[in-house]
Amino acid sequence: MASASRDIAMGQDPHSRTKAAKLLEVLNALEEEESSSNREEIFIAPPDNAAGEFTDEDSGDEDGRRDTHLPGSMLHASVLSEDSSTGGDNDDLELQPARKRKKAAAWPQRMWTKRDIRPDFGSWSASDPHIEDLKSQELSPVDLFELFFDEGTINFIVNETNRYAWQKNVNLSLTARELKCVLGILILSGYISYPRRRMFWETSPDSHHHLVADAIRRDRFELIFSYLHFADNNKLDESDRFAKVRPLILRMNCNFQKHAPLEEFYSFGESMCEYFGHRGSKQLHAGKPVPLGYKIWCGTTSRGYLVWFEPSQDSLFTKPDKSLDLGGNMVIKFVDALQERGFLPYHIFFDKVFASVKLMSILRKKGVKATGTVREYMTEQCPLKDPKELKKMKRGSFDYKVDESEEIIVCRWHDSSVVNICSNAVGIEPVKLTSRPSGAAKTRRQVHQPSLVKLYQEKVGGVGRMDRNIAKYKVKIRGLKWYSSLIGYVIDAALNNAWQLHRICCQDFQVDLLDFRRYVACVYLESNADTSSQGRRSRRLETESRFDMIGHWIIHQDKRTRCALCHSQTYTRCEKCQKGVHAKCFKEYHIR
Repeated sequence: MASASRDIAMGQDPHSRTKAAKLLEVLNALEEEESSSNREEIFIAPPDNAAGEFTDEDSGDEDGRRDTHLPGSMLHASVLSEDSSTGGDNDDLELQPARKRKKAAAWPQRMWTKRDIRPDFGSWSASDPHIEDLKSQELSPVDLFELFFDEGTINFIVNETNRYAWQKNVNLSLTARELKCVLGILILSGYISYPRRRMFWETSPDSHHHLVADAIRRDRFELIFSYLHFADNNKLDESDRFAKVRPLILRMNCNFQKHAPLEEFYSFGESMCEYFGHRGSKQLHAGKPVPLGYKIWCGTTSRGYLVWFEPSQDSLFTKPDKSLDLGGNMVIKFVDALQERGFLPYHIFFDKVFASVKLMSILRKKGVKATGTVREYMTEQCPLKDPKELKKMKRGSFDYKVDESEEIIVCRWHDSSVVNICSNAVGIEPVKLTSRPSGAAKTRRQVHQPSLVKLYQEKVGGVGRMDRNIAKYKVKIRGLKWYSSLIGYVIDAALNNAWQLHRICCQDFQVDLLDFRRYVACVYLESNADTSSQGRRSRRLETESRFDMIGHWIIHQDKRTRCALCHSQTYTRCEKCQKGVHAKCFKEYHIR
């Protein structure tokens, strides 16, 4: 089994053997080789039409356990390795064996010279007035989250959900307040999860959650969640396998880009949206925190703010440049999205899944800097020292060449292994000493490190940082729709982005990601709860939440009201309690 998976991973022709490897065999082989550094993906061919009326129950548990309850037809299906999909951020700069290619590409003739690069990009001097405006507004976590799930997006989801229910002869009459309660429960499920979501409403003392139960009735939540919809089924693009969530993706990308910090350095890579159902457009990725699900192309800032994303569906829904592979074309789409804010000298970092000398040339013509690790066969026959020869030299040794016509440098550096790195903006100098782990004991030793390698290691990990933030408290509640896991991914990404803005805008008082999510969930559930049928429960909820010391935030209000403690007029209130409170009375009001 292991040999079959290795043959596929190395790019050998699967038809060269009498029996093709099956998905179940490859899964078992990957489990046996979990400690191996050669991480690979298996692409499962998606269906031709995803616009049909069908549901697809997710076989994963709601608590996020990664079970293998896949159908037998999928487990015993033949699998093929996808050449352009081999891993996300490569922070350790490990060199993987190059895939064998059936036919050598016809590269243009380049003149390679042994000298350092002389880039002609302008220096970064752009300011970010939008972030300065956000800082001046002193926004709370809910305000920041609603930069992305704004009033227009909420009303759009309400309208599409009601339209879909009406098409099914159901009078749902969903309101924006009820939708926010649903969002609050989904956010809360990221840090409080039960084996069955109905346990939130049980009266048993070991499971009852009054914040959820007092906000919305169980059957009402189940009904709304089952009809949650984002597109008109009568106007779906059948060529787009994500047509049912395409309007939501477009809206979120627009909001993410609108409020993104304007920075010089960006990271591009692959993320995974966890999914275990029967739908085919998903991939197995043994090197990611989420190994099985939908692959998402992501462009982030170096800190992990998601600027742009696109679910992978092969070359569909794109207009590819035939001189680039799929990964390179997705980098170009991300750059085009960045340049909507202005043609500035952005610097993009990515790994060898995307990098090639051809891509560096295209980005240079667009006025964009780029640096990334690159496979040897994508260097366009750059005459560098043989990796075997370089390995015999002392650690930290390197060789490099520059293309005379386009100022693109390719460097081969000997670290724990030999790595190729390419750039159109950063060169060798200054070469500095850096501390690197050495040997089985992981002792540290000083080695020489070229400038482009150092900058790459510092800036490439943005997608990985976003992945780790999302994985910590990701939405656990999933439904029968094949795209329900994507809904949770979008909510988690919006919360991650809101928290990143909070870290930038609130220098004096910052909360961690868990407290940030708790605040948004509590405010959504308490402020939007249906109090018309609760009676005494609403008063009890108000009393308990006033003293819980969780998520209370003082904000400005335009209309003057009386302070709940001293009863004099005030222009400030507690956003969670929705009571007027002076800043001087705020602490005393929330202590018994």
